[in-house]
Amino acid sequence: MSNNKVQIFDTTLRDGEQVPGCKLNTQQKLVIAEQLDLLGVDIIEAGFPVSSPGDFTSVSEIAKIVKNATVCGLTRAVEKDIKVAAEALSYAKRPRIHTGIGTSESHIKYKFNSTQDKVIEKGVAAVKYAKSFVEDVEFFAEDAGRTDNEFLARVCEAMIKAGATVLNIPDTTGYCLPEEYGAKIKYLKENVKGIDNVIISCHCHNDLGLATANSIAGAINGARQIECTINGIGERAGNTSLEEVVMIMKQHPYLNLNTDIDSKLLYSTSQMVSDHMGMMVQPNKAIVGANAFAHSSGIHQDGVIKNRETYEIIDPEEVGVTESAIVLTARSGRAALAYRAKKVGYELSKLQLDDVYSEFLKFADRKKEVIDEDIHQIMKNTNVATVVA
Repeated sequence: MSNNKVQIFDTTLRDGEQVPGCKLNTQQKLVIAEQLDLLGVDIIEAGFPVSSPGDFTSVSEIAKIVKNATVCGLTRAVEKDIKVAAEALSYAKRPRIHTGIGTSESHIKYKFNSTQDKVIEKGVAAVKYAKSFVEDVEFFAEDAGRTDNEFLARVCEAMIKAGATVLNIPDTTGYCLPEEYGAKIKYLKENVKGIDNVIISCHCHNDLGLATANSIAGAINGARQIECTINGIGERAGNTSLEEVVMIMKQHPYLNLNTDIDSKLLYSTSQMVSDHMGMMVQPNKAIVGANAFAHSSGIHQDGVIKNRETYEIIDPEEVGVTESAIVLTARSGRAALAYRAKKVGYELSKLQLDDVYSEFLKFADRKKEVIDEDIHQIMKNTNVATVVA
């Protein structure tokens, strides 16, 4: 693997499915898993096998059909969890067990009523046990974002010695600032013996709207795996958005970071996940939202019509969107009206456009959006019948 490649670990089917009301059945998970494999994700976290018989079945069935990606099952640092995950992953071409334990002072004191040494001991035992089933073992240090860096380095070093191949450094509560999270990854790169022999992974939550920024900061500072979900779905305010981190790396080549994602499948994958989970994508969602390539301001519309790059840094086709949308509202100008009128068959002279625009504004003040049917009515009202051949 190139040292500049960032692996994409998709947890839509595990962390994403933890959203209330977004439960998927096994068949739906299989459809999404096949799409994720086609999309080019490196790892599919298929579920938490011990959590329910249904999840076990889903992980097992996904393991059978995925052709290219590693298939991963989540566990706690508990032997039964790990054994069940290994059974569920038995059909996978590339199985991975993802195990771990909380490492922050809050987790150690209040969640486990334990000590730092005992937490390390439990983590080491879990990694070693997982290693007896599969070669590829990822360890997560839950709440790493609020874990003291020196202790976190101790944890990471112990897990490397135990056989972990990937170290997941989650900002579980979405608390870190990008500079802080990036510095944490840098600290581990510089202070953990054997760190160059494993992959550091970012798993960031969006409680403060910083999941994407934190993940990119982590990658800039040496992480080579980002854990994310389609549409950024996940616990509470969600996870890092797959489409966002992928397109950030693609649009900023000077970062010298790349992925194997086929970006032209991003929009269709987003729609598939939205449809199956019954969770609408917010219209202003970056990359895949309905308004991501829509323009309603006259100034912006005029610029985009003249040259798309004036107000779009991404070609819509790069993410699977057919074209930019020029939306007619009371804020739209003459250029946008002429553009949309031509689309439905009217070639307007300058004088005609002036007359039509006055009538258009009357419509636009009454409606949120002027649609094609309205354009035909406007032309009728102003006696314009010049139609493109």
